[in-house]
Amino acid sequence: MSTEKAAYHHGNLRDALVRTALALLEESGVEALTLRAAARGAGVSAMAPYRHFADKADLLAAVAEQGYTDLRDRLAQADRAADPRRALVEQGVAYVLFALERPALFRIMFGAPVSGLMPSSPAADSAYDILAARVVGLVPEEKREAAVVAAWSLVHGLACLTVDGRLHREADTASPEALARQVAGLFAAGLPS
Repeated sequence: MSTEKAAYHHGNLRDALVRTALALLEESGVEALTLRAAARGAGVSAMAPYRHFADKADLLAAVAEQGYTDLRDRLAQADRAADPRRALVEQGVAYVLFALERPALFRIMFGAPVSGLMPSSPAADSAYDILAARVVGLVPEEKREAAVVAAWSLVHGLACLTVDGRLHREADTASPEALARQVAGLFAAGLPS
């Protein structure tokens, strides 16, 4: 049995290529992520990925989609806190920690548009919807849209500043998790009821 057939029969080739691409991305960065490298890592021929992906941009779109799914799952887990304001804080912390733990993936998800994925995708929308649902439950109807955008902007901005090492010295003394908890806590406490 050929290497390609053996690898293909171990499961879904498309998913195997996306998992391999995620590992390559996290180990070596976006420059190392090619269809050929994903094929090699998945144990298939260099042409096999073209059955599922037109080009590298298409593979990156699938990688970003998986990132949004993973982020959505992290936000859903964080949203389980009984107190609604605490749940919002935990979502903020989860968002920042996700970015710090997977910076290359985070940059692909929110960086330059990836063909076939931007401006939105089902997984990206569902991650946003978890945050939006929590905020909507905390503020009066006339302030909901602005409050949702403010909450997302706050944690996304903090995640970007943290990942890029752009925080001022005072902020560097706190752990990223503690800083995210403080910032999100200030925001949640200040929401109008």
